[in-house]
Amino acid sequence: MDFSLTEDQQMMVNTAEQIAEKFGPEYWREKDEAEEYPADFLEEIGNQGFFGLPAPEQFGGLNLGLTEVAVVMEALCRGGGGGGPALGYLFGLLGNLSIQHHGNEQQKAHYLPDMAAGKKMCAFALSEPDAGTNSLNIKTFARKEGSNYIINGGKWFITNIQNCHALLLVARTEKPGESKSRAGGISLFLIDLPQEAITYTPIPKHGFNYYKSNQVFIDDLSVDESCLLGQEGKGFQSLMGTLNPERILVAAGAIGTARLALSHAVEYAKNRNVFNAAIGTHQGIQHPLAAAHAKLEAAWLSVLNAASLNDKEPGSKVSGDAANMAKYVAVEAAIEAGYHAMQTFGGSGFAREFHQERWWRELQLFRLAPLTQQMTLNYIGEHVLGLPKSY
Repeated sequence: MDFSLTEDQQMMVNTAEQIAEKFGPEYWREKDEAEEYPADFLEEIGNQGFFGLPAPEQFGGLNLGLTEVAVVMEALCRGGGGGGPALGYLFGLLGNLSIQHHGNEQQKAHYLPDMAAGKKMCAFALSEPDAGTNSLNIKTFARKEGSNYIINGGKWFITNIQNCHALLLVARTEKPGESKSRAGGISLFLIDLPQEAITYTPIPKHGFNYYKSNQVFIDDLSVDESCLLGQEGKGFQSLMGTLNPERILVAAGAIGTARLALSHAVEYAKNRNVFNAAIGTHQGIQHPLAAAHAKLEAAWLSVLNAASLNDKEPGSKVSGDAANMAKYVAVEAAIEAGYHAMQTFGGSGFAREFHQERWWRELQLFRLAPLTQQMTLNYIGEHVLGLPKSY
């Protein structure tokens, strides 16, 4: 299979690289240290139409596939941003994809044009204190009263709600045990922000401080039944159409971040002289960097394959399998590359001015979210290899 880029795809990558160079490592270091939202960067990629790549043309998009989004994601991260662009671009797309696939015509017309232009963003509220990987354990509940739903509950690690104009909220509309299936009774709600009944508190964290992650409290939120996204009780099935692309794009972002860290390490190894020789002349430095590069190249092919399958067979088992395997191998390769890149710098790798410590911190998130590496292996073992469920 030929994964070489088309002329149009290469033009998108070139534009993404130019933006990444404009908003380079120093920009992201300053934003991280000040815990400032990168509004000007996100405005720039919105102006270039990157948020609208997968959106239908009638709503201001380009009607392209996940492959185009993935190559842009990788280029934005590799070109100078590291992990910083990954979350901003990703969270600008998740609501777009969910509305595109499951919204009614009124919802699409109301939300998609501004989201495709990058003028509005949608936060995604799934995780709860007692429901991380086990999404079916959520307790946030939407009680039907006439033509309204009254929603109560709490969410955990909900990122960027401060800067979003809408919220994709996952809640139960049936209590556990009432539904015919374990995955039943979960619904999606698309809610305008802000709402007095929705409050939040930022969670201090050691990376990605450009975007605040929050504990969210929902107290007697009343929404009209028109806020349902898709069918009541079918929300979990709808989520899969968003979660698999999310894993592919996280994999692309991880590879882009690791390639950036590795490229800086290679330049440092060429120019850092110790005992009258560049440290890159020593196999103890050279071999780990070479191995990391080779593994990143192989993992990137896995990501492109997963994106291609998602474009051809969205929602299918084969595309879901590929998405999970791509996420696993990409993150493993990225973590290893980030480790050896930081080691190449020695003590300087611990200094903020060289950026390696920040990229290292950012890479750690990708092994935990949106799905841990261990749970990804559980999926592969059970659904790809046909082994018994292990948890």
